[in-house]
Amino acid sequence: MNANDRYIGRLFDGRYLVLSRLGTGGMAAVYLAEDQDLGRRIAVKILDDRHATDAGFVERFRREAQNAAGLSHPNIVAIYDRGEAEGSSYIAMEYLEGPTLKELIVRQGPLPVPVAVDYARQILAAVGFAHRNGIVHRDIKPHNVLVGEDGRCKVTDFGIARSGASEMTEVGSIVGTAQYLSPEQARGGPISPASDLYSVGVVLYEMLTGTVPFAGEQPIEIAMKHLNGVPTPPSSHRRGIPHELDVIVLRALAKTPADRYRSAEAFDNELSAFSRGSAASGETEAAATALLSGATTAMPALVGSDTAIVPADQVAKVTKAGGAYYGYQPPNRKRRGRRILWWLAGSLLAVAVAAGGWYAYTKIQDKISANSPSTVPFVEGLREEQAVTKIQQADLSADIRRVADQKVPAEYVISQDPPAGEKTTKGNSVRIRVSTGLPKAGVPDVQRMKESDAIAAIRAARLQPLVFEIQSDKPAGRVMAQDPKAGSKVAQSSKVRINVSRGPKPVGVPSVAGLTFADASAALQDAGFVAGRTDVDSKEPADNVVGSLPNAGTELRPGQRVTLLVSKGAPAIAVPDVNGLDRTDAIVTLKTAGLDPIVVTQDTTDPTESGVVLDQVPFALEQVLPGAVVTITVGRLVSDPNAVTTTAATPTTTPGAPVTPATPGTVGTLPATSTQTNPR
Repeated sequence: MNANDRYIGRLFDGRYLVLSRLGTGGMAAVYLAEDQDLGRRIAVKILDDRHATDAGFVERFRREAQNAAGLSHPNIVAIYDRGEAEGSSYIAMEYLEGPTLKELIVRQGPLPVPVAVDYARQILAAVGFAHRNGIVHRDIKPHNVLVGEDGRCKVTDFGIARSGASEMTEVGSIVGTAQYLSPEQARGGPISPASDLYSVGVVLYEMLTGTVPFAGEQPIEIAMKHLNGVPTPPSSHRRGIPHELDVIVLRALAKTPADRYRSAEAFDNELSAFSRGSAASGETEAAATALLSGATTAMPALVGSDTAIVPADQVAKVTKAGGAYYGYQPPNRKRRGRRILWWLAGSLLAVAVAAGGWYAYTKIQDKISANSPSTVPFVEGLREEQAVTKIQQADLSADIRRVADQKVPAEYVISQDPPAGEKTTKGNSVRIRVSTGLPKAGVPDVQRMKESDAIAAIRAARLQPLVFEIQSDKPAGRVMAQDPKAGSKVAQSSKVRINVSRGPKPVGVPSVAGLTFADASAALQDAGFVAGRTDVDSKEPADNVVGSLPNAGTELRPGQRVTLLVSKGAPAIAVPDVNGLDRTDAIVTLKTAGLDPIVVTQDTTDPTESGVVLDQVPFALEQVLPGAVVTITVGRLVSDPNAVTTTAATPTTTPGAPVTPATPGTVGTLPATSTQTNPR
């Protein structure tokens, strides 16, 4: 395990709580941390302990922070802080959720053409902004491009960037990654913004094809191909890539900076025109044609650089032996024979010496080769099989450790130790951590559980419940089925579907208003409900149903309770005493009490009884139903005491027409011939 793992779970520099390690590079490790002051997640890059005392690495680390901190752009990873703590230098930077572009290509293979073009334009936007601020990145590669979940690309790692044009060599060696170096970088010559544009062209080539234009076993081999090799068009690796995109990529890969795009903006404008369906410019077509025909000037290597190859025209010329020109003269046969013998003897001796020398040379070379260190290859993000092959090709062995990982797919390499580029003795092992995918979890048995209990059990197993309600004759709220089945092993956070019974299909409450309670109760039971009863005041006849709770038509599951509202009948009313009141007051009093007055008259010779209620039926205080008829007898003054009769006011009628019956709430009438003897 890397020594830097000591940081995980600790508060670094009194501010950053280190949560996990995101990756390891050649000189530093990057961790996910939480800024305790600002409450946000960040990435912290911490220089390895073995490099913390190396002035060259510390300076490169400082330069990365300084260069990137001055570049505020949506496509460049932001630098928040830098400093030293616990004996190491560190950089606190923006954390971007998502893989590197290299990881994306390794996982998915070639990207869709529109996506590749979009990512290339975002990288050019970042590179162009850096160039306008006097910074040349010098190490553009997909490993240094982060891709967010929203498709936003951000360039990072300005560790070898320099302000303005500069010599590419650093402490006598060439820095950068061989597959993405421009020819001038490969030869150790001066660099310029055009060098970054060449690297962007290589990255675009890889996004389109899944491979780089120049590959090889050793950096020197790759460097030579950058110097003198002719790249094949991207369309030769993948069908469907338009010719216009071919020539755009090839122009970016021109050997000399003058043949490439003049700026990142010019490169981006060409890609923008391609996206709109426009043809490539004539200058681009010409540059691509020249590159494919080999007409462009090959870049000579410089003597003295790590990847230098002495050009043929710089090799010391072999001069002829001195002396005047001798014309042809027939040789003496005797001397000629002796010369032939000496020549044969010398030739045999030379062959013997050469053979011995070659044998000794090969043995020495074998010895040197056996003792020379191997360079650890970069295998992070590769499938296990590919990683093992690359390690073995470097005369090393693979020490495989399988671990669960939430981000890296199963069978892909998460990390390696030693890191890529490090020298180690042949035969040594390279420890690689291979992902087994997300951590596994056992699916609990939740069938027949209550829904709430099942959800709790699934979450406790670090899985996600997915609830579906199903109509069933099973009790409501119980789990009927689950998928995956109990005991299965699945990745953590996987969904577990549970079918929860909602009970039988709902049925509408029947309308039973107007029925007697017995009939309404029977109707509810026939529909599958349980009938309840609540008596309520109503004018309806007693024991008649006037409604239900819930209302008729409401859908309920069978077995649920429906309460019937049953009339208690109208409440009895005590008849008010209106005897002695005058006719008008008596009528008002009875109507106010909710009764229906009918007036009959009775002749009287007593003036004090005229217009006064002499009698009432029903009698005062008798209990009657609301709306009951109360007949009141009102005195009518007459002059003949012998002609006392009891009559009712009669309406004017047409002879032969029927008599209109009394209407409730009005003064009643009796036939004109009706008479009654005053009981008094």
